[in-house]
Amino acid sequence: MTTRRLGVLGVQPAVVAVLVSTFFLGFGGGVIFPILPNLGAVVGIAPVVVGVILSANRVVRLLANAPVGTVVDRVGTRTPFVAGVVLETVATVGYLVALRSAVPAAWFLGARVLWGLGSAFVLATAYTIAADVCEPESRGRTMSIVRGGTSLGFPAGMAIGGIIGEVYSANAAFATATGLSVVACCVTYLAVPETHAADRSGGVGLRDLDFSSPALITGGANFALLLTYNGVVFATLVSFLDTVPAGGVAVGAQGTSGVLIGASVLTGSVFSVAGGKVSDVMGHRLPVILACFGGLSAGMVLLAVGTTFPVLLTAVLLLGAGQGGVGGPLVSLLGDLTADSRMGRATGTYNALGDLGASVGLLVSLPLAGLIGFPSLYRLTAFVPVVAATAVMAGLYTTYDEIPDVTSG
Repeated sequence: MTTRRLGVLGVQPAVVAVLVSTFFLGFGGGVIFPILPNLGAVVGIAPVVVGVILSANRVVRLLANAPVGTVVDRVGTRTPFVAGVVLETVATVGYLVALRSAVPAAWFLGARVLWGLGSAFVLATAYTIAADVCEPESRGRTMSIVRGGTSLGFPAGMAIGGIIGEVYSANAAFATATGLSVVACCVTYLAVPETHAADRSGGVGLRDLDFSSPALITGGANFALLLTYNGVVFATLVSFLDTVPAGGVAVGAQGTSGVLIGASVLTGSVFSVAGGKVSDVMGHRLPVILACFGGLSAGMVLLAVGTTFPVLLTAVLLLGAGQGGVGGPLVSLLGDLTADSRMGRATGTYNALGDLGASVGLLVSLPLAGLIGFPSLYRLTAFVPVVAATAVMAGLYTTYDEIPDVTSG
């Protein structure tokens, strides 16, 4: 475990470096995101192929998360993190090439594959770095800062990307993303240290995945969390807004959806840090996790009855607060219960289960809404956080005969 020194605002320098790098990567990813669904109009790619391109990065990351965790435990944190940032930068260059290529679909698909692989390295390593450099009593705050901070760049990039693509061109937006990714590369190479040297093991192989109780308990909860928020909400909100009067507020369903999701994501980042800090002060993660799962469920219920913009805004703010408030303490709980030498593999399993939940939500939510309607879908989804909260509590009691505190690891 690395020496723990305090940097900006009491945050360890390694964590600050990770936050800056991932902010620029997220910002660049957000700049690109509004344009990708419109590739049919931009370069004439068939809608089915656009769907494959959009999902490629998540499929690759889902498959890569767990093996990447073993790499982190084997070789350390710096090299995988640098590799992940470089892969994502190369991916943004691939987008630029695709616009000028005779086979743009192949280039876009390859770029999304690289982005997915790179993000698997970045996310698994970022959590491991945070766990390596913090004390148990401040783990909630530190790991929640990383979780919340890594998502901050994306909504800002989405807003800027839509403007750049609309006012200038897709090429200008992709060039902006490439420049931001290059900045992330420079920050990463110069500022991100090795934090896992004392805990890495040359005997760890790619098949040494982590299926321990802490990884499965927290990973299962992450599955439910991302199924609800990144899956159901993200996949259906625009279509749902088309069915209610508030969907036409000011900028139409698509614009209103962007405003609501941006506000929700920002709220989630704030509550991720706040939830982690509160769990540190309390000495236990579970009360915060249970309360915020309740908020997530309440947000889904409120969304189901939303017919005015104020109600919809309140619903998505509740959803953002719930997912952020759960996510920070949840990954901190994983750090509490996992040995330093296994943290890379544990976060790989945690991320894999979360991506699986988001993928399931994205796949089933729109077809299910077509069968039962959006309000019924949202009411049904409101049970998912309740089941997850119950499962976490039961899993901890069954495994440890008590609720672990922040120093249990």
